[in-house]
Amino acid sequence: MSTPSDTEYMRRALLLARRAADEGEVPVGALLVFDHEVIGEGWNRPIATHDPTAHAEIIALRAGAQALRNYRVGAATLYATLEPCPMCMGAVLNARLARVVFGAWDAKAGACGSVIDLPREPRLTHRLEVFGGVCSEESAGLLRQFFESRR
Repeated sequence: MSTPSDTEYMRRALLLARRAADEGEVPVGALLVFDHEVIGEGWNRPIATHDPTAHAEIIALRAGAQALRNYRVGAATLYATLEPCPMCMGAVLNARLARVVFGAWDAKAGACGSVIDLPREPRLTHRLEVFGGVCSEESAGLLRQFFESRR
């Protein structure tokens, strides 16, 4: 179940997604929140950094792990404006996050139920809560606007 603070954090992630769009990147933003404090944030940057792993979620996870000085950030929540892909969900599972909250569903590469469902894969050992659809219309609209401007 999502909470009112989930919406507040997602709105902040949407600001980061807009920053990605301003930089010519696919507009995805992410925050990592631990104990009601943002400890990591990121926006898509694979083009600018020449790094295929520079997804918003990965950047936020890296910053949060550095802030906590631990690669396990178990009690944290990741907020992402788009359903995480398999790479990002792999990192989430390795970091042992407690929760993932995302905005728009990704019918092409989503790993939280759209294409595959890694958080519910019975052969994996870590379990976490996943809530999709928080600020989904705004998240999806930002993506749609970005891709329409590219055509």
